[in-house]
Amino acid sequence: MSGIAVVLGTGADRTSFHRMLATLAPRGDLAETRLQADLLAGVQRLRIVDRERARQPWLSADGRWLLCYDGEVYNHRQLAAELSGLGHRLRSESDTEVVLEAFLAWGPAAVRRLRGDFALVIADTVSGRVYLARDPLGVKPLYWARHLRRLHVASEVKALVPLGATIHEVPPGQHGWADAGRGPDLVPYLDLAMFGAGRPAVSNPAEAARLLREALWDSVQARVATDLTVGVTLSGGLDSALILLLARQLHPDCVAFTVGAPDSEDLVYARRLATDLGVHHEVIEVHPGDVGRDDVREAIRISELTEYGDIINAVVSVPLFRRIRDLGVRVVLTGDGADELFGGYPAYHQVNPDAANRLFLHRIRNLGRTELQRVDRVGLGHGVEPRMPFLDPAVLDLAARMPRTLKIRHGQEKWILRYAFADLLPGYLRDRPGRPMSSSSGLHERVRLHRPSFARHYRSCGYELWEPMCRDFDTVLTRCGHDLDRALAEDRAGPDYTMFERARDLAEAARWSVAPVVRRLTGSDRRA
Repeated sequence: MSGIAVVLGTGADRTSFHRMLATLAPRGDLAETRLQADLLAGVQRLRIVDRERARQPWLSADGRWLLCYDGEVYNHRQLAAELSGLGHRLRSESDTEVVLEAFLAWGPAAVRRLRGDFALVIADTVSGRVYLARDPLGVKPLYWARHLRRLHVASEVKALVPLGATIHEVPPGQHGWADAGRGPDLVPYLDLAMFGAGRPAVSNPAEAARLLREALWDSVQARVATDLTVGVTLSGGLDSALILLLARQLHPDCVAFTVGAPDSEDLVYARRLATDLGVHHEVIEVHPGDVGRDDVREAIRISELTEYGDIINAVVSVPLFRRIRDLGVRVVLTGDGADELFGGYPAYHQVNPDAANRLFLHRIRNLGRTELQRVDRVGLGHGVEPRMPFLDPAVLDLAARMPRTLKIRHGQEKWILRYAFADLLPGYLRDRPGRPMSSSSGLHERVRLHRPSFARHYRSCGYELWEPMCRDFDTVLTRCGHDLDRALAEDRAGPDYTMFERARDLAEAARWSVAPVVRRLTGSDRRA
C-alpha cells in the first residue's frame, strides 16, 4: 500500500508537490520520488511485498514509463509467469513491477486482469500524458484537481485541499488518460452489475455452501500470503469471526484486535472466541466518557467521510488502528463487505426481490465512499494495510448469483454464511444477530452526542472542495420506505440535515450531558 502524489505540467511547483507528499506520510514508511521538469511523482511506500526491490515510482526498463501504485494485486505471481512466457524480463518479485509490465503487454485492458485492490498513475514521459485507474469497488482511493494549468493527483483529499481548487474523484472501476490541461477522460472498464450476469443462479443450499467455503477460503489464503504478522479486526460478530477462524488456519502468526467499552457486547464475544481459538488477543478498552471533541475532529480529518454514521464508526476505529500500528502489525484482515453481499441489512428483506437486487447493487457501488473509505483512511492513516476477503471478485460474483432466500431465511440475516461454516463457528457466534460496529462496541451513543459539530469540523478541513457533508443515506432510504428512486431524489434535493433535525440533535446532546448530573444530585445513581 502507498500514498500517491503526482504533479504534471510545465513549471510544476516542487514546494506544492512536497507538501502533498508530506500530507500522505502516514500511508507509508518511506518517501520515494522522481522529479523531472514537467513531472513530479512520489509515493509514501508501505513496504510489504518484495520490500527491498519494489521501489517507487517504478520505471520501465527503457525509462519511458513511470508507475505510482497503491494497492495489492493478489494474482501477481500468476501474471508474472504469464508475462515471462511473453518474453518480459522481470527484475523483482513485486506486484508493483507486474502492474506496469501488464500495462505494457496488454495496455489499459490489463486492469481487468488484476485481482486485488489498486489505484495507479502511469506516466508516459515521452507524450506527457498520464493514465489513471482505480479498482472496481473503490477499495483504494484516487483524486485529482487542476490548478494553474497543471494536473495534481493524490491518494487523499487532504493532500489536494491547499490548492484551493475543486477536487474530483476517479470513480471506482474507471480509467482513462489525461494531460496537464485536459482530462482525465474516464470511462468504466467494469460494471458491477455484470457480476453473476449470464451465469446460472446458485439456489441449492448445499451447493451454495460448498462454493462459498471454497471462494472465501481462497480469498483469505491470498490475503495472508505474507511473511509478516497478520492481524484481524475482531468485532465479536459473525463476519470478523469467520475471517479470524480461516486466517488462523492459514497463517502461523495471527493476532486479533477488538475495540469497545469495557462491558460491551463486542468485548464479551471477542474475548470468548479468542480464548477458544488460542489466538493472541489485543483488547482496546475505550470508556465512553473519554471520547471527546478532539477525538471526533481527528477522526473526521483522517477519514474525509461525508456521512454522519460513517464518521461515528471512524471515531471508534481510530483507537483500534492506533493499537495495531503501535504493535508493529502492518497487514490486517477485516470482515467488511459481508453485510452488503449476504443480506445483513433489514432493507433487503423489506422489499420485493427486484428492489432488493437494486439495493444490493447500490450498496456495492457506494462502498468506496462509505465503509471502504473509512477502512482505508483510518488504516493507512496509521500505516496499516487493511485487506477485505469478502470483497474478492469470486466471492462477489457468487453472492450476486445467490437468491435472497439463501441470504435471509427464517428471519435470520446472512443465513448462508452461518450454514456454510456451521461446523467451524461456535454456537454463541453462529446465532448472534448482526449489529453495527459502533453500537455493539458500546460507544455509539457517546460519539453521537458530537454529531452537531461534525459538519463544522469537516468544513474546517477544507473537504467541501471535494463534496459537502450529507445525511446518512440509510436514514433517507428508511424514510422513503426503502424506495431507492425516491431516496435518491430526496437525497439530491436536501443533502444535509434540516435546521429542525440539527436542533433535535443539540437537544439530545444536552439531555445526555445533563442526565448524569441530575442523577447524582437526586441520588438516583445510589438507589439504582
